[in-house]
Amino acid sequence: MIFKKRRLGFNFRDYPIAYKLIVTYGLLTVLPLLLLVYIAYTQYARSVEDQIGEYMPRFLYQANADIEKHIDELTTLPDMLFNSEAILAILRRESYERTSDFNRDQYTLNSYLARTYTSGRNADVLGVFVISNDRLFYSAKSGFLEQDWSERLGAYVTKAKTTGSQARMLLPDELGLSFESRVPSLFILKPISDNDNRKNLGTMLIAVDLTFIDSIVRNFERNERAALWVMASSGKVIYHTDHKRIGTIDEDKARYPTLNGSFRTSSAGPPKLVSVNQSAERGWILVHSIPLKDLTERTDLVRNVAVFVIIGVIIVTSIIAVVISYNITRPLKKLSGLMKSVEMGDFQVDLKVQSGDEVGNLARSFNSMIATIRDLIQKNYQIEIRQKDAELYALQSQINPHFMYNTLETIGMAVEEGDNEQVVDMVTLLGRMLRFSVSSQSKSVTVAEEMQHVRDYLTIQKFRFEERIRFEIVQVMDDEDLHTLYSPKFILQPIVENAIKYGLETRKALDIHIAASQEFVARSGKRDIVFRIRDNGPGIPAERLDEMEQTLKKVGFEGRSAHFGLINVNARIVMMHGPDYGLQLHSIVGKGTEVIIRIPMIRGEGNANAADQNVNRG
Repeated sequence: MIFKKRRLGFNFRDYPIAYKLIVTYGLLTVLPLLLLVYIAYTQYARSVEDQIGEYMPRFLYQANADIEKHIDELTTLPDMLFNSEAILAILRRESYERTSDFNRDQYTLNSYLARTYTSGRNADVLGVFVISNDRLFYSAKSGFLEQDWSERLGAYVTKAKTTGSQARMLLPDELGLSFESRVPSLFILKPISDNDNRKNLGTMLIAVDLTFIDSIVRNFERNERAALWVMASSGKVIYHTDHKRIGTIDEDKARYPTLNGSFRTSSAGPPKLVSVNQSAERGWILVHSIPLKDLTERTDLVRNVAVFVIIGVIIVTSIIAVVISYNITRPLKKLSGLMKSVEMGDFQVDLKVQSGDEVGNLARSFNSMIATIRDLIQKNYQIEIRQKDAELYALQSQINPHFMYNTLETIGMAVEEGDNEQVVDMVTLLGRMLRFSVSSQSKSVTVAEEMQHVRDYLTIQKFRFEERIRFEIVQVMDDEDLHTLYSPKFILQPIVENAIKYGLETRKALDIHIAASQEFVARSGKRDIVFRIRDNGPGIPAERLDEMEQTLKKVGFEGRSAHFGLINVNARIVMMHGPDYGLQLHSIVGKGTEVIIRIPMIRGEGNANAADQNVNRG
C-alpha cells in the first residue's frame, strides 16, 4: 500500500481522525479567538496609554502656563504699594520720636494691606507681611502655629539680604513657619525698591494659598487615583495633591528619562504612566502619575466579558466539534475496518450508516458494491468461469480494496490538513465511481459515462500523487453522440490503471492523454468509435510488445498475468463485437505507449443490451 502507518515515535498522522479534528478545531478556532482577544485588548490598552502619554504633556504644559501666569500676577502685588503716597511716606520713614506715631503708621499700613491684599478679591492670598526698617506690618487670614513667627520672619529677611527687584519663592518650612489652617502655601518674597530715591524700602512676603493649583489641574484630570504635583528643579515638592508630601523630595526625579513627555515606571508599586512638563521660566516641574490599570479599567471590563463569552462559545462549539467529528469518523473507521476484511476475502460484511451526506452515500455504495460482488461471484461461478473473471476483474479493479483503502487514507490526510473542500470532492468522486460500478446490471454504458468514470478515477489519482500525474481528456464528437452511443463498461480504467502502475515506476511525472473520436472504416462502410490512450511512460520493448499482441489475439483466459487488465478489456470487446474490434498497442521504449480501443457505433440502450445478451449466450 502507498499509505502505510508508521509506529516509530510520535507521529501526529498515527492518531485517530476524531483526535485530529478536535486538535485542528482547537488550533483553527480556539487559539485564534483567544489570540484575537489578547491582541485586541493589548492593542487597545496600548493605544489608550499612547493617547494619554501623547496628550497629557500638552495638558501639563497648559496647566504649568496657567500656574506661572497666576504666580506672575501675584508677584506684581507688591507694586500696589506705590499707588499710595501715604504708604510710601510710612515706608520711607526711618525713625519715630513718639510711640503714638509708630502705632498710627502701623495701623494705617496694616489697614491698607488688609483692604488691598487680603480682602475677598485676592482669595489666594493668605497673608501679607512687610518688613521695613525693623518694623513689621502685616495682614493675615490665618495665624501661625509658632509664637515667635515675627522674629523668624525678621531673622530670615535679615539673613537673606534681598536686593534688586526679583521675586523669590519660599516654602513655609524654609521659614520654619506653619499656618494654623494647615493649607498648602508658598511665600513670595520681593524687595520693595524706591526707584525715585534709589533706595530699598524693605521686603514684602506674600503668603499664597496653593490650593488654587487644584482648580487648575483638576480641569485636566478628574481621576481621584491620579497624583499631581509641582516640584522645583531640585526635586523639592512645592505642591502635591497629597498635602503630606509637600516639602518632601521626589527621589525618582533623577531617574526620569525626560522632563517634557511621558514614560512608564514600575518603581514603588504597580506600573504607572508618568507625564511631566518643566516650565521654561521658573523651571518648575509639573508631574502627573496614574496607575496603568486605571487607564484600562473599562477595557478590563470589556476584556473580562469577552473572555467569559468566548469561553462559553468554546465550550458549546467544542461539544459540537466532538459530536461532528465522532459522526464523521465513526463510519469512516468502521468502513476502513470492513475494507480490510474485504481485502482478506471476506465479503459477508455490511456497513449500516443512516446519514444522507457523502459518507452515507459512500457507505451505501460500499454495501451495494459488496452485495453486487457477492452476486457476481455466485452467478459467474454457476454460469461460465471466463465471463466471471472478465467482469469480476473489471469490477474489482474499480473497487479494489487497495484502491479504496489508499483513497480513504488520502481523505484522512486531507482532513488532517484541514482541506475540507478536497475531502468533499474526493468523497463525492469516490461515491460517484462506486455508484457507476453498481448502478446497472448492464455491461454497457454511454460513452459520456465511461469518459466521466475514467476522469473521476484520474482525478482521485491526482489527489494522491499530485503533480506526478497530469492528464488530458479530449472528446472529438458531438454531445448528442456522447450520450446516445454506447460502450462496454470498464474499458478505459484498466488501461489507465496499467499506465499509471508502470509509468510512475520510472517517471517523476506521468502525462496521460485520452481522446474519443469517430472514424470511418472503408472496408465495412461503417463508423467506429476509437479511444486512444497515450502516455509518456517507459514504453514496452519490442519483444515484449510482440508477446503481448500474440496474447491479445488468443482471447483466452491466461490467469492474472502482469497485463491482465489489457487482456480482460480486449477479450470482452472481442466476445461482444467480434475480432474486428479490440485493442491495438503502439510503443517506443523511452518515449511512451499508445493503446487504441476500437468498438462499433451502437446507438441506443436496447442495442447495447442485445449485444450483452449475445455474449452471455455465446
